Amino acid sequence: VRSYSAHSDDTLSFDDFTKKYVTFFEQAEDLFEVQRGLNNCFSYDLVPSTQIVEAALVACRRVNDYPTAVRVFEGLKQKCPSEKQYKEYLEATKELREQLGVETREELAI
Repeated sequence: VRSYSAHSDDTLSFDDFTKKYVTFFEQAEDLFEVQRGLNNCFSYDLVPSTQIVEAALVACRRVNDYPTAVRVFEGLKQKCPSEKQYKEYLEATKELREQLGVETREELAI
């Protein structure tokens, strides 16, 4: 019997997990796929790597969905155990966010 919250790939290392989702977002062809990938990725009991976050942002902009790009950071803020770690993610992705024109909810003041 498998628990509802169990994942079929719970044995993946963090590096394999990162590769899996970076590849997934690089290949996502539409908004449904991007949102499904985000839902699956954020359902694990870990904070996704910056590589996953960056691949997800690029995928959101590729399918022309700005709101989902902003929501990536809302999900990330919930997953990070501290405000300090969240700010480190913001700093690590700053250049790409500026390049893609993606602002956080706080920057949008909403």
